[in-house]
Amino acid sequence: QVQLVESGGGLVQPGGSLRLSCAASLSFFSIYTMGWYRQAPGKQRELVAHITSGPSTNYADSVKGRFTISRDNAKNTVYLQMNSLKQEDTAVYYCNARLPSTDNYWGQGTQVTVSS
Repeated sequence: QVQLVESGGGLVQPGGSLRLSCAASLSFFSIYTMGWYRQAPGKQRELVAHITSGPSTNYADSVKGRFTISRDNAKNTVYLQMNSLKQEDTAVYYCNARLPSTDNYWGQGTQVTVSS
């Protein structure tokens, strides 16, 4: 049974930082593209960042320069370092593992709330 478990969410003030972690019980973790998505209330789930096996990275324009995605294949873990947080970053953040045209898995999500 594949499991992606997010952690590290919480309440933070604007301008603050959080680091999210996603631990994956996933065979061949290193070949998966890993991603972070988020969903705010009443809105569609959107891509925040992803990282390939390369590892090359891609970020939503709204988080470029503030967020950094990384992975530790030895730990089967992907991270999202979030700096300079804004109120509009408030959302449930989901971890995703994907193999193109083959596999697509999701975690349960972790709440990030940015508020003063």
